[in-house]
Amino acid sequence: MVELVSPLGSAWSPGAHNVSGGMAGVTLTETQPGSIVQVAAWPGSEKAVIAAIGKATALKLPDGAGGGVATEHKAAFGFAPGKFLVVVQAEGIGAELAGAVPADIGTVTDLSHGRTALRVSGPKAEWVLQKFFAIDFALAAFPDGSGRATLHHDIFALIQRTGPDAFDLYVFRSFARAFWTMLCHGAEEVGYEVR
Repeated sequence: MVELVSPLGSAWSPGAHNVSGGMAGVTLTETQPGSIVQVAAWPGSEKAVIAAIGKATALKLPDGAGGGVATEHKAAFGFAPGKFLVVVQAEGIGAELAGAVPADIGTVTDLSHGRTALRVSGPKAEWVLQKFFAIDFALAAFPDGSGRATLHHDIFALIQRTGPDAFDLYVFRSFARAFWTMLCHGAEEVGYEVR
């Protein structure tokens, strides 16, 4: 197992920040999953790819862009027509998916070393994220398990709701430190804890 070095570097500062009296409005975490994999279906092969993802991960992924599912150790979601992100805490799901998705129905790209996974959770998570993205983060508009692809200026982000007050964000590793710093500044108003 290869230990990943965090791209957050000196921006990583564990503990409570700007919290006075009560509890932090959000908790910010770098999750460091073992596998982050993109699976793309050729036109007309979406259902076969969804079935292959289910076979490799035991996740029941709903049909269609934006739908998803998340458990404690793995998650998958559609973020565009025929495109899915699969995240597993253990390493190796990329090879399993490559074996499960034949070249005639789609492609598998392991992004594990090119993406950084960040979690924003807590009672003010929606409020903090709405500062950066033109997305309705309300539970009715962004249901549990579902995902979105979006931008904040030049920083591309894939976002999945992983709980009522929790979101996992996947950003390019080269932008991770700048994005993390921005999240910390955005959370100062409500107080935040880094874990």
